[in-house]
Amino acid sequence: MPNELPRPLLFLDVDGPLLPFGEIPERDSVPAPRREPQPGTNPLLARLDSALGPLLTALPCEPVWATTWMHEANRVVSPALGLPTLAVVEWPESHNDRVDEWFGLHWKTRALLAWASGRSFIWIDDEIGDGDREWVSAHHHGWALLYRVEPQIGLRHNDFPVLFDWIQSLPAESR
Repeated sequence: MPNELPRPLLFLDVDGPLLPFGEIPERDSVPAPRREPQPGTNPLLARLDSALGPLLTALPCEPVWATTWMHEANRVVSPALGLPTLAVVEWPESHNDRVDEWFGLHWKTRALLAWASGRSFIWIDDEIGDGDREWVSAHHHGWALLYRVEPQIGLRHNDFPVLFDWIQSLPAESR
């Protein structure tokens, strides 16, 4: 039996992509489910589109939480989306925000490249910028798709064909 190659990583942010900051949007002509948040929970959880879970699961990737929610994402967001417990990027205690800011980098960029360790990956976030794209292009030796979503809208159903097509376009040894 041949060794299976690791699937591409799927780094997922929560605030913005999965919990949009704007009004609950219409999602591709299908109204997003409206839920009342449970007392003592984040009120933005009512904006979570549970239909994203099966769409995320269908992507041939290894999903990883890349969020300040850290392990709380597994306790709160994963069950709401029907996702299993995911790996969580542990952010370094010390990183030089001023240096990264000077380079135009998001504070997550270096940590995600270290986590990927040359593997292909998709990073879904609402704060990705040109500096991040340039840095990844210059410092990552695998394939990468930095997929920025509008924080007021979040990840939408019609974003998934783009993600799936990118994965399918990878050389066989990278997917």
